[in-house]
Amino acid sequence: MNGIPPLGSSTGLRIGLLGGSFNPAHAAHREISLTALHRLKLDQVWWLVSPQNPLKPIRGMAPLAYRLQQAEAVAAHPRIRVTAIETTLGTRYTADTLRRLTTHYPQARFVWLMGADNLAQFHRWQDWQGIARTMPIAVLDRPGFNLTAMQTPAARWLSRHRLPRYAAAILADRPPPAFLLLKSRLNPLSATAIRAQQRKTGGRV
Repeated sequence: MNGIPPLGSSTGLRIGLLGGSFNPAHAAHREISLTALHRLKLDQVWWLVSPQNPLKPIRGMAPLAYRLQQAEAVAAHPRIRVTAIETTLGTRYTADTLRRLTTHYPQARFVWLMGADNLAQFHRWQDWQGIARTMPIAVLDRPGFNLTAMQTPAARWLSRHRLPRYAAAILADRPPPAFLLLKSRLNPLSATAIRAQQRKTGGRV
């Protein structure tokens, strides 16, 4: 792990958590992270590189070590930390991972970060309401999803806990459930499109 405090250590940091397969990591992940660092007044953003996303097929998934190495190269920022901490925690689902993190780092103020493309399918995640009750959530818009995502079952449920954008700087201090929608640079990059291009050019998937 890259600079992640040991489990059980005391940390009062404000930390954004961005989870995913990162297959591969790309510039839009970095832009979301930098926007969150600035707008949410975070100390760090941790990229939680999943060994295997339960909602994605195993076929076409690059080895974890490769994805970690590539994510490190893309992050390229001292306040963005890349980790495969789920392999240490022994968790598979995000809800379990986040609960374990809050237990191991009780003084940290975590915020779960996601793009609006993930919010569109959030209701399919295991115990998604449990995630919302574990830590505040910041959703950053993505091309083609900023309005569509707000019509999904999870977004409608979260809307009752929605904060105005001007409250972004205090989101990490709010008790969950707390939800915020942030505008960010609409980078059209996606891991799916990158993998498709790699297949065409013979690059690694």
